[in-house]
Amino acid sequence: MSEDRLKHHREAIDAIDLEILELISRRAEHARKIGHIKNGAIYRPEREAQVLRRLREKNRGPLSGEAVAGLFVEIISACRALEEGLKVAYLGPEGTFSQQAAIKHFGHEAKSISCLSIDAIFRAVESGNSDYAVVPVENTTGGSIPITLDLLLKSPLKICGEVLLRVHQNLLGRSMEKIEKIYSHAQSLAQCREWLNRNLPDAARIEVSSNAEAARLASMDDTACAIAGETAAEVYKLDILAGNIEDEPDNTTRFLVLGKVDAAPSGCDKTSLVFSAKNRPGAVHDLLAPFADHKVSMTKFESRPAGTGLWEYAFFVDIEGHQKDKNVAKALEELAARTAFLKIFGSYPSAVS
Repeated sequence: MSEDRLKHHREAIDAIDLEILELISRRAEHARKIGHIKNGAIYRPEREAQVLRRLREKNRGPLSGEAVAGLFVEIISACRALEEGLKVAYLGPEGTFSQQAAIKHFGHEAKSISCLSIDAIFRAVESGNSDYAVVPVENTTGGSIPITLDLLLKSPLKICGEVLLRVHQNLLGRSMEKIEKIYSHAQSLAQCREWLNRNLPDAARIEVSSNAEAARLASMDDTACAIAGETAAEVYKLDILAGNIEDEPDNTTRFLVLGKVDAAPSGCDKTSLVFSAKNRPGAVHDLLAPFADHKVSMTKFESRPAGTGLWEYAFFVDIEGHQKDKNVAKALEELAARTAFLKIFGSYPSAVS
């Protein structure tokens, strides 16, 4: 009797699989025709955000919204590749969280281009060697990544998307008994500081350009270990000596998607910008007033030395809404009249974790 029930369900699944295949093929044909009409503009971040948002809203289970979004990211990625696959630069080598974020956003069919530094990622897109870039900008534990902010100030690239990636740090190596040094990116070392203080207080902590580079170095030295993700353990054939060693269980890194064109409004957007203010009483209040007056909410406010004069600062701000939204546009217009320097990095769809 149980064998009959299994057969019934398996036959149903086989029939549904064929229906899914037919529907995916029909979807791919429409995507290819749209690509011809758009003359190669195969990635529109606002459109893809709207598609994934709608599917999450319509999902009735039992699959989670995240699982459904992941499936459709790959379908969209495969459909894009029918025309001309995207090239996406990320902080390498292979196996980094940056590569994981790029795959989460663009799918496996996009061609990943490994870069040795965040500077090189920017250059890859600016020079045309890559279509888009995925760069880390902040972490819930380690804070902002200064080099990314500094490069945004100088670069003509636009922010056209963001990715939120839950980061689980692992201690990778050959043996816990021989550890003399720990390689990792500065952000990962900061995210695991308390765990390292308790468990490996005497091991030297060595900052390197990426977690995958840390894993590569650890793979060549039995007295070394690395803090990195599971992908790096697989790539460099290291054991996971301790898993999920981050100090904060909700440890999340935010990545920015960079390109040469702006994203159109998607209906649920953010805008990132930077402006400067001199060190005088009331200066910052005056510059922030337009946001309050036009009911624009800020999700981030961070100051850094502007590099233009003594005690002058640049303020990096994220706000809710698209720069084409009426209230946002008015607030930005008034802000521009009050500051000597204003740069809008871009408006883009808000990410869903």
